[in-house]
Amino acid sequence: MHEFFPLFMFLLTIAILMLGYPVAFSLSGSAIAFALLGQGLGYFDWSFFGAFPERIFGIMNNQTLIAVPLFIFMGVMLEKAKISEDLLETLGLLFGRVRGGIGVSVCLVGALLAASTGIVGATVVTMGLLSLPIMLRNRYEPSFATGVITAAGTLGQIIPPSIVLVLLGDVISSAYQQAQLNLGNFAPGSISVGDLFLGALVPGLLLVFFYILFILIASYFNPHLAPAVNPEEVAAAWAAGMGKKALSALFPPLILIIGVLGSILWGIATPTEAAGVGSFGAIVLAGLKGKLSGAVLESVAHRVMKINAMVFLILIGSSMFSLVFRGLAGDEVAHRILVNLPGGVTTAFFVVMLIIFILGFFLDFFEITFVVVPIIGPILLTLGMDPIWLGVMIAMNLQTSFLTPPFGFALFYLRGVAPPEVTTAQIYKGTIPFIGLQVFTLLLLYFIPELATELPRLVFR
Repeated sequence: MHEFFPLFMFLLTIAILMLGYPVAFSLSGSAIAFALLGQGLGYFDWSFFGAFPERIFGIMNNQTLIAVPLFIFMGVMLEKAKISEDLLETLGLLFGRVRGGIGVSVCLVGALLAASTGIVGATVVTMGLLSLPIMLRNRYEPSFATGVITAAGTLGQIIPPSIVLVLLGDVISSAYQQAQLNLGNFAPGSISVGDLFLGALVPGLLLVFFYILFILIASYFNPHLAPAVNPEEVAAAWAAGMGKKALSALFPPLILIIGVLGSILWGIATPTEAAGVGSFGAIVLAGLKGKLSGAVLESVAHRVMKINAMVFLILIGSSMFSLVFRGLAGDEVAHRILVNLPGGVTTAFFVVMLIIFILGFFLDFFEITFVVVPIIGPILLTLGMDPIWLGVMIAMNLQTSFLTPPFGFALFYLRGVAPPEVTTAQIYKGTIPFIGLQVFTLLLLYFIPELATELPRLVFR
């Protein structure tokens, strides 16, 4: 019974989360309930809670996590500055002469928004509100248009500087150090957020390339899916000075992204410092576009405060959950289960990835990052897996889950803003080819781990 007790705790907590109760309170509430029950049954030592204040202080003192509110501020400010609207309009006309050109522009804008905001829900909603009417007006097949938008919107999971990668990098770093201690290495190295950024860069760009290649090939062989824009409309736009407008719309966010991401990748700045520069740059861009005012700053500050309160409250709740879980010897139980699976490390890895994929239907990446990864991460890393590769695989796996019918989060976000004539079935149908591309990229990354590990090794060797 003792061995199954932490498993019951984990499954019951997942069930409570699926019922829609607030995440932070569900995690901490179930932890306290099982701690009381475990103490009564003699399974749990209440003195474990003596370490909880130290954990809270560790969260407060974590320099990496300071980057989270700053990156969120940068993304929200860029959204308020209407950067995405200008990008979609200009890139759509630049590529409009080509079949599938608007779809290509949506993918490129999705990649740029991913690199500047990293918030999947906001990206999908923004792209749905702005690009879906344009694509439908230009006679795009609704299923094809919605598939492109949802796929492009989820790029925020994998393209740095993603908030997902910042949080996952911090958790993977802790898991790696714990794994090294378990292996008897009492002077373990560290994995930084910059390492994970570099590791995710090539797979993320490769995914964008596959998306664009599929859009061009599909629209070439099946023209009714994504016809070219009316040539007269394109000519009129160029005559009205589209070239100059395209440069003014494209270069400022590109310079900001290169400055933020480049300073991290080249070792000039830490993620926290780069996030501060990015936040300042977003304010400057909003000012240059005439979108900066006291009301806008107040609106941005309120939204950033709400998102950050949610993130860090979940982090505190998950810290209590993991403390009780370990106090009940749950990490040892999980280790025994995974190690004793037939097929060894390979089976353990695929079982974990399947569990994360299924949980991605019902839980946001915050819950999975803070609850699941700290449990399974040290186990897989103890078995010899590369921490950067594992982090990228988890991020891309979650991205695939958020895109997969019938429960993918990205599908619900788009359904909420799509016009009534676009059916849910069409949204589901449109995602299928892109899910195939996601799975193909995951398999490619599995068989060629150097896609994730080689760039960090070259830069930080």
